[in-house]
Amino acid sequence: MRNNEYVLGIVGLGGQGNWHRELIDSIDGLTVAGIYDIAPERCDFAREKGVRVYDSRADLLADQEIDIVLIATPNDVHKEIAVEAMRAGKAVVCEKPAMMSSAEMQEVMDVSAETGKLFVVHQNRRWDEDFLTMKKIYDEGMLGEVFKIETRVHGSRGIPGDWRQEKEHGGGMVLDWGVHILDQMALLVPSKIKKVYCRLDHVTNEIVDDGFLVILSFENGVTAVLEVGTSNFINLPRWYMLGRDGTAIIEGWHLEGRIVHAQKLDDKDIVPVRTASGITKTMAPRREDTISEEPLPVQHSDIRDFYRNVMDTLGGKAEIKVKNEQVMRIMRLMEACFLSAERNQTVDFE
Repeated sequence: MRNNEYVLGIVGLGGQGNWHRELIDSIDGLTVAGIYDIAPERCDFAREKGVRVYDSRADLLADQEIDIVLIATPNDVHKEIAVEAMRAGKAVVCEKPAMMSSAEMQEVMDVSAETGKLFVVHQNRRWDEDFLTMKKIYDEGMLGEVFKIETRVHGSRGIPGDWRQEKEHGGGMVLDWGVHILDQMALLVPSKIKKVYCRLDHVTNEIVDDGFLVILSFENGVTAVLEVGTSNFINLPRWYMLGRDGTAIIEGWHLEGRIVHAQKLDDKDIVPVRTASGITKTMAPRREDTISEEPLPVQHSDIRDFYRNVMDTLGGKAEIKVKNEQVMRIMRLMEACFLSAERNQTVDFE
């Protein structure tokens, strides 16, 4: 700590590393000492922004003023940098996914225990307001007993043309977006996951998955459907939650949605839907007097609270929110997804 501020060094100044740099500028009590990157153009960019550039990763880790090292590199080098940083006496914030495997995650957790240095994964989408809003709906039983939750992230531009297309660097959508929505679902439903089914898509990329479908069966009876697609020109809702007494939907990234509740039974005066092949009472719409529509109970958040929690934990004022045991569970869950896809069958989990 320098001048009553925690000092952070950044390894990897790509898009996400620079996002961290800009965010930290707005956080009291935290400053960036400098960066190290293997790409000359990123080093030039840092200098243009007035940020110190270290000649090597070793030089950054040797700087005694640095308290925290942020790892924002391709996934395959997370482990070696994390181990080096903790052995150099630094706390570590690591971009997701934490590691390439649960075995690597265990190694890092062991070094954290050995050195007494904090290792925390930047699971930033725990602060997404759409997720927090759906969690409130679930936690407070606003829909009655929930039996199904669907969460989707859809785009139409394929995988970005960088290391995310390369398997050796940890590319693919399960490791990119899957790690987020699996983590959100595991926090949303506080129950053991008993079964996992996964199908990987290879629409535009044969090397890594450019989309996936995962179905989780929870011990408490909830079924979760999680989907990521990069060739979707019409997006399905970001969230869709079904309960015995109502349904909640969030359409996109900006909390466009609503809750529809059942108010009373609708078993009289049903007007059937007439289709070309016949009529259906089962799928007839409910009368307006039997339902109510309400706005979402929108939950607001501040992503800077992630770093505030890291600093409070280092200062002995708080407990870390993104726990390594939770991260390990998601690493194992992603491995179960890959195993299910390889076998083309449902696999047991917990």
